Amino acid sequence: MPVFRAGPGQAPAWCEMRQFDIVRRPAGAARYDFGRAGPREKLIVGEGACTIAAAGREQAAAAGANIDLPAGEGGFSILEVAEDTTLIRMAGHWGDEVGGSGLFSVEEVADGEREDRGDPVPYEKRTRFDCHFHDCDEYWILFAGSGAAVSEGKRYEVASGDCVATGMGHHHDFPVVHEPVRAVYFETTMEGERRRGHLWDHTHGRAEPRVERV
Repeated sequence: MPVFRAGPGQAPAWCEMRQFDIVRRPAGAARYDFGRAGPREKLIVGEGACTIAAAGREQAAAAGANIDLPAGEGGFSILEVAEDTTLIRMAGHWGDEVGGSGLFSVEEVADGEREDRGDPVPYEKRTRFDCHFHDCDEYWILFAGSGAAVSEGKRYEVASGDCVATGMGHHHDFPVVHEPVRAVYFETTMEGERRRGHLWDHTHGRAEPRVERV
């Protein structure tokens, strides 16, 4: 099953991202330390503003800040919280050449406002999100909202705190939203032809999914 929750031991065995955590800190909160959880780590600020210490450096960080922790360094620390902040920490053993990572949002739109460049689908669509695949594994971590995600042709009801893990070459989509979704995406080690971004059968050739990554 490609949907799992935060904490160690929850990810499917094939996943390069072995753990994630969602931490919410109110404005003025005391220092918070993330203990090291994997050979590689990434921290993304989902919302708010704070000061982060990592690898011996301090930096002010707002929504969208994306920080990688070098191997062998200590963990991340949140030193000051200027406003209510949500942070998403990912840990695992991905390679040196990875795809993209950052924030995305999904909400429903009216019929006439949909423009779908993705591959055709047999299910109802209420969003602008496109059905696509990647030359890497991808993880969606929801920190707000809820809806229905599709991965490997199966529909999963997901909500804040869930991670959707999709193996390389498998199509995935976010066709239905119950409450506006805010989430992190993380594309791990590039493989195959190493093409970046959203890929579609009709443009890039037929997907060749890793059948064991489900």
